[in-house]
Amino acid sequence: MTIANWCVLAACILPILTVGLAKGGSAKSAASAGKYDNNNPRDWANRLTGWQMRANAAQGNGFEALPLFIAAVVLAQQSQADQGRIDTLALIFIALRLVYIAVYLMNLGTVRTLVWTASMAASIAILVMS
Repeated sequence: MTIANWCVLAACILPILTVGLAKGGSAKSAASAGKYDNNNPRDWANRLTGWQMRANAAQGNGFEALPLFIAAVVLAQQSQADQGRIDTLALIFIALRLVYIAVYLMNLGTVRTLVWTASMAASIAILVMS
């Protein structure tokens, strides 16, 4: 597997880990105080506030970013573009997604938007290589 392919796997796992933060953050809470409810996960998510709400939202955005990134990597590799460049841009995408999650949790909206834009630019740069 190429580095870019490993990055695709990482990009698929990141949203799951992100919502895991929100769920784990409620583990010590009482059921009435917002503990994760596996029987009613949507109701639980709708009641989130603060950093847990942002972690859940970052999960959604992570899943939204996946199609473009995956398609970009696959199409660039199919067209036999420079694998080193694909790998580098894929690593940049993952690094930016990690920063995105961090700034989302810290509630830094403007920085979050800038990082999101940069991560989309990395995906588009990979796609353009095809």
